[in-house]
Order: sequence, then C-alpha cells, then structure tokens
Amino acid sequence: MEDSNRKTADHFAFRGTSPSPENNLLRSHSTKETTFSNLIQSPPRLSCPTLSRSLENSPLHHSDLSPTKRSDCEPQTTYHCASSVLRNDGQILCIALSSNGLVYTGSESNVVRVWKVPEFTECGQGQVRSKACRVLALQVSNDTVYAAYADGKIRVWRRTWDKVLKHLRLATIPKTLGYVRSYIAGKDKTMHKGLITSMAINKAEDILYTASLDKTVKVWRISDLKCIETIKAHPEAINAIIVADDGVLFTASDDATVRVWRRNFCSHVQPHSLTVTLHAKYSPVKALTLTPEAGILYAGCTDGYIHYWLKGWFAGQLQYGGSIQGHTHAVMCLATVAKYLVSGSADSTTRVWTRQHDGHGQHTCLAVLVGHRGPISCLTAFIAPLLQDNEDSCTICTGSLDGVFKVWRVTHNPPKYF
Repeated sequence: MEDSNRKTADHFAFRGTSPSPENNLLRSHSTKETTFSNLIQSPPRLSCPTLSRSLENSPLHHSDLSPTKRSDCEPQTTYHCASSVLRNDGQILCIALSSNGLVYTGSESNVVRVWKVPEFTECGQGQVRSKACRVLALQVSNDTVYAAYADGKIRVWRRTWDKVLKHLRLATIPKTLGYVRSYIAGKDKTMHKGLITSMAINKAEDILYTASLDKTVKVWRISDLKCIETIKAHPEAINAIIVADDGVLFTASDDATVRVWRRNFCSHVQPHSLTVTLHAKYSPVKALTLTPEAGILYAGCTDGYIHYWLKGWFAGQLQYGGSIQGHTHAVMCLATVAKYLVSGSADSTTRVWTRQHDGHGQHTCLAVLVGHRGPISCLTAFIAPLLQDNEDSCTICTGSLDGVFKVWRVTHNPPKYF
C-alpha cells in the first residue's frame, strides 16, 4: 500500500521553480521532480479565511459562495464560484462528464460520486462503490462507466434509470485468475505494472485505451473487455492520453514529448504505429486536450507552459503553434469547450483562456479562478443547459488535492462593434 501511495505522489509531481529576471512568472530549470507532499502540508492561504474555515467545518457548502466578480485579466468577463463541496474522501483525483448531464468525481476513497447538472446536487443513491480505493481515472461512454483504481484494475458499471439512478457492476478487467492459475501462468501480462494514469475511448472502433506509469498503453476491446495490444509508447511514464474523432491517438509523457499514433487495420503484428513525435521544450507533459472543431492540440507541462499544435489536412499532421504562459507551477489538467480553454495547475489556480476564431492567433486569459487550497488535479468544462441562450457563458468543475469540488460560472461579453 505504501508503494501505491508513493507512486501516486510521483504521478502528481511538479518541478521546483526559481525566479527569472526576464519574466515575473516563476519557471522551472530543474530536471528532477518533487512530490506535492510539502505543498499539501502547508497549503497556500485563501484570500478569504472565513470561506476556508466554513469548508473545513462543514461537510457540504452549496450555494452562491461568492458574488460575481469582474475579471482583472479581461474587463468584459465576469465569474463566480456557484458551488463548493467538501467530503471526507481525501484528494479528488479525476472528473468525468457524462453526455446526459451527470458529472462523476473519483477520489482516494472507494466512492465515485455522481452530481446532477446544472443544479449540482449529489445523486446519493447513484454512487458507484467498490472494495478498492483511490480512483485514478474515469471515463463515461453512453451508459457505461469505467473507473481505474490503484490496484491496477478497471471496474465497469452500467448506468440504469429504474425510477432512481443506479449503477450495476458489469465486470472487472483484467479478470482475476484463481490462485493456482495465477501461480502457473505467472503474473497476469494484461495488467499494467504501474498505476493507470489516464483512459480514453474510441467509440467508432469499440476500443478503450489505458495509459500507465509503466510507460505502456494497453488497448482493450470493449465488446469482450479483452486486452488486444500493448503499446510500448514512451521511455518514461505516460501521464495523459486522448483520442481524436478520426481515431488518432495522442500520448503525453514525462519524456517531454507528445506522440501521435495511428491504427493499422491491415497489420496484426503492430496494429498501432508511431506517426510523429512532438517536443514540448524539454518539460514533462502532464495533460492533453483537443478541440475537434478548431483542430488544436494542447499540452500542459510541469514548467507552467501550455504548448499547442495546429492540425493539418492529413490525420496526425500537426504544426507547432506556440505556447501559452500564465501558470507558475505545473499544468495538471486541461479542458476545452466552445471557444474556451481551461487549465488547472499545481499553483492552486484555474485559468480560463479564449482564442481567436481561426485558432491561429493569440490566446487571452479571461479569468483566474482562485479558491482551492491545493493543486488542481482535474477539471471539466461545458456550456450549461440553463445558459444555452448565452454562447459566451460556460460552467467549469474543478477538483483539487485539497478534497474540495467546486463549480464556477464564467461569462464573457466582448464589446460589439457596429
């Protein structure tokens, strides 16, 4: 168990920082990473100590926690924290958004919590429970929920709506062998040798991908939940994976690269082949996100930069577009929706960015969301159902290693010229 905890701490790691005379932002020059242990023991102070105490003393704080604020970065942007929830689940490690208006959060506990959108009330009866603890990655596809745990296994549930929301356990992969069979066969080769860090689903091809600290990506056929391929993807730990609509797979690693893979249907020896390697300026890559409509791939790094590439005419073809500066510590998670890019960092802040319509221009920071007392470990963003009439408004959910789940409303009203 101590091994598990140590490996997880290594996964949520960032580089030391030192001031640069050319830039007020802190940047990293070290090639070695340290864990968050010191940061968690001595978290940064909130600008509002009263709010901090109320969250610590109350298991649930659900309301408009702060008045609407005007952004210092962009005067036309307003935002506020609409909801903040603290449970006794420990660190929040992952978030998944369902297409039918549910948000799933995984933590150090054995409970995956389910929240209704847009009211953000918890579906207590719809909780997903398991004997295993520490949910490291979540994926939701249609009515199926995939959760990767610290024991190296993925548990699968089917969501049902029999008067109330329920989740029925379908399977555990890889399937557990009996003691004698395990002894004869040796260690199950379908299991990752390290913690699973990320999952992605290719619906068109009925495939589930899992990435791990063991430097590999495993390919699972969803129909029978069998491992059909192991990709030795990187020489260092893999932190994030994502699949494009055209089936192209992107993997991000501590080796400071993003690799692009294509599936070869005619090759049984090597079904996935490496197309290109994208370099992230010598900094380990911790997070990925992709904008299908604009064709932009974003990569968040431990030095606080977000690098991005523009997709070309051919699948897997990418051209370096530039970098986005703002965070002072590692970028741990990314999400895109509409024209927004949202980034969560080990500096305990979430930044909201917007890009020009053609996607080739400068990115502008609309708002800096402050309130968490620990690194932002996961987030998701979407256009809220209640705000569909306003295309310039979005909802952001953030989970942190401080154990708090927050919901933010951000509205951007750029000036109109006649």
